[in-house]
Formats: sequence, C-alpha cells, structure tokens
Amino acid sequence: MRAKQVDFSKGSVTQNIIRVAAPMLVAQILNLMYNIVDRIYIGRIPGEGLLALGGVGLCFPFISLITAFTNLYGAGGAPLCSIERGRGNQEEAGEIMNTSFYLLVITGVILTILGSIFCRPILILFGASGASLPYAMPYMRIYLMGTVFAMVALGMNPFINSQGFANVGMTTIFLGAVTNIVLDPIFIFVFHLGVRGAALATICSQILSAVFVVRFLTGKRAELRISLKRKPSFGKRRVLDIVGLGSASFVMQCTNSLVQIACNRMLGAFGGDVYISTMTIINSVRQILDTPVLAIADGASPILSYNYGAKRYDNVKKAIRFITLSALVYTGATWVLILLFPEMFIGIFNNDDSLLTVAVPALHIYFFAFIFQALQYSGQTVFKSLNKKKQAIFFSLLRKVVIVAPLTFFLPYVGNLGANGVFVAEPVSNFLGGSACFLAMILTVMPELGGRRKEQRERTD
Repeated sequence: MRAKQVDFSKGSVTQNIIRVAAPMLVAQILNLMYNIVDRIYIGRIPGEGLLALGGVGLCFPFISLITAFTNLYGAGGAPLCSIERGRGNQEEAGEIMNTSFYLLVITGVILTILGSIFCRPILILFGASGASLPYAMPYMRIYLMGTVFAMVALGMNPFINSQGFANVGMTTIFLGAVTNIVLDPIFIFVFHLGVRGAALATICSQILSAVFVVRFLTGKRAELRISLKRKPSFGKRRVLDIVGLGSASFVMQCTNSLVQIACNRMLGAFGGDVYISTMTIINSVRQILDTPVLAIADGASPILSYNYGAKRYDNVKKAIRFITLSALVYTGATWVLILLFPEMFIGIFNNDDSLLTVAVPALHIYFFAFIFQALQYSGQTVFKSLNKKKQAIFFSLLRKVVIVAPLTFFLPYVGNLGANGVFVAEPVSNFLGGSACFLAMILTVMPELGGRRKEQRERTD
C-alpha cells in the first residue's frame, strides 16, 4: 500500500498543518516514550529507584549533546529540503538529504568513541556523586552503543515529514517506542538488569527505528531517496547551509546540556541527590507537556518552508498566526493544570514522601511563566523555517546562555533562595527570552512578508 502524502501546494494552510501535525503529535508522544518510560520504570526499582533516577538524570547533558548534533543536520537539512521542493528543485533537495544522512552517521561514530573513552570524567563533571555514579556509568556506556542508530532515526525522520509522509514519520517512532515500552519491564524487572536493562531496551528500539527510516528513504515509495551506493557529495556550500540553519536547534540543545550541568552541580551543592532527582522528574514532566506544542511547531515548519519557497507569503502569515494562537492556548491551560495538580505529574515517576516535599514547590516555581514559552516556540519555528539563521541562533543563545545559565549560578545565593534559586531561573528566562524572540519575529518577518507580497501584486498589475 502506497504511503499517503500531504500535498503542500493544495488545500488551506490550517488544514495542511493539522494533517501534518496530527500524526506528528502521535509521533512526538511515542518519541516521548523513548525517554520517559525508562524513568518511570527506573523510579520504581525497589529500594533504589530515587537514587537510580538521579543517576540516569546525570546522563541527560550528554544525551542532549547527541540530540544537538542530530538536530544540526536533521533540523538544518529538512527545511532547506522543503524550500527546494517548493522551488521545484528536486535534485538539490535530494542532495541536501543525502549530505545530512552521511553527516549524521559520521558524527554518531565520533560521539560514540569519545563518549565511551571519557564516560567517567564526563559524569563527574556533570555532578555525579559516589552514590549516583554506579547508576549513571552503566546506563551511559550502554546508551552510547546506540548513538548512530538514534541519530539516523531522529535526524532523518524530518526528511520523511518534509516530503509530506507524516504517517510514515509517525510509524518510525511508533515501532521504536512500542519496542522500548515492551522491553523495559522485561529487562529491568524480569532479568533484574536495573538501569542497564533500561539502556538496552532503548538501543534496541533505536536500531529498529533506524532500520525502518533507511528502508523507507531508500525504497520506491519515497519521493526523494538516500543513495547508499553512490559516493556522498559534501559540497562546501551545501554543508555550510545545512549546518548554518541547523545551528539554531544545535545551540538550543547544547545550551540545554549546559543548563542541565549547571543545575545538577548547583542542586548537588545546595540540596544533594534528592534535588538532582527532583530536577530529573521536572525535566521529564517538561518533556511530556512540551509534546503537543512541539508537534504543532514541527507540523507547521515544512509548510512554512514550502510556502516561503513557493512565494506564497499570505499562507506563511496564516501559518504564523495559527501556531502562535495554538501555542498560547495550550501553554496557558497547561500552566493552570500544573498549579492545581502538581502531585499528579510527580507521581508518574515516584511518590516518595521526601521527594514530594521538595518536588511540589519546585514544580510550581519552574512552570510559573510557562505561557511565555509559547512565544519562544512561535518565534524560533518561524526563524528556523524561513532560513533566518542569525535570528534563530541569537534567540537560542539569549534564553539559555545569557539568561538561564548565569541565573542558575547566581540566584541560589540571593535572599537565601538556595536550591530553589535554580528553579527560579526558568520562569525568568521564559518571560524575558520568549517575549524578546516573539517581538523580534513580529517586527522583522511580518514586514518582510508584507513587502514581498506587495512587490508580487505590483508585478502582476
């Protein structure tokens, strides 16, 4: 049966976004399970779940670094691929996809080697204590074995979506997520492998997803195909364009890694392992709550890129309005739920009384200005999709490097905030960074679209 393809040149912008975003929402939820289900099971290991959860959380900065390189080539190449498709240049679109694929594989091998060699000093740098290191080390060593597969699966999936095959992109994640969900309890509890079992289940699922992606993108159903037999072409300009556009997502993930390191070190100093475990849970809750709004943004991205390349500027404006309004409504509703039912979200991972005492106020603080994150999502999506590299990179750096990281080190010393100062840094950055990003997008992109549309009408007349 032939995969159903969404034709971006037909139908309304809103309908096309929903057609792409709906399966991508399912894919995002399933992708979430890759990461979250491990923590749910690990948090329930009898007698050691809380400490094991903190140990695994110490691996997140390096996992974020892997994701950063994945986004560098995937999020960098896919919008360029969509723009070229909108221009009718299928050959260049295919070359962009091929180049991104080989960059993912080569970088994945390098990260695996370096991570395996320097695993212990990296984890100590991230804030591992003598108690948490025995959990962090085995998880990270095993997880690294699946790096190439994870990068290919997640990095090439945007190229499937950019061709309009959103259902296939969803299936990619579905296969891996279901495998992970099934294998996790077997490896962790039946075979008594603990955190090792969680890591093994993850890499098995990543291998399956990667095989499916490569098989589709080398098969007849795909409009653009990866060429495994032909020698890869690393044209300097093409590579620079991919890396340049992907730098925004790369910087965002790298700065996430930086912030995670800063948070773990400060929480360890001011609160101990229970606070590191709390941050692991908060990050996990954040991933859950981010999923729907990220699906909308990712669903809108190829449509923004395609219409921009096709010079349909009114459609670009409609897409911007749609994702902004959707994100504001969702983040506002989510903020209310967090304020009313914090124990429900924390209890997904662990309901230890000592944890709840710390985690409930921390969750309230961390999500206090979550609605302003909608502005960051909207602005960043537009900048990335329209190939506005400088703006996308700048606002990624502004929020995390300029605002969050310094505040994480500074606020614990202010007014006896202590460990709570680490959590306060997030709402401050949401307000300042999100507002600045959205305002810049409104003041630069919207006038540009209006000017180009006016030029089109004058030429037509």
